[in-house]
Amino acid sequence: MAVKPATEVADLTYEQARDELITVVNELEQGSSTLEQSLALWERGEALAKRCEEWLLGAKARLDAARGNISQ
Repeated sequence: MAVKPATEVADLTYEQARDELITVVNELEQGSSTLEQSLALWERGEALAKRCEEWLLGAKARLDAARGNISQ
């Protein structure tokens, strides 16, 4: 298994989380992992996807706030 969850998901930048998520998906698609490894990959992937979503929602909120400040 090439993916090593050494870094806490909460500490990852958007780009780091996205890139690791791509790696996780590729490993799962290969289907060469054991069931236990696949479950660990799936759980890591879920956490990474959530982290990416948090970053994107935060970016959207900042853009919405900036747009609100400009129109006032």
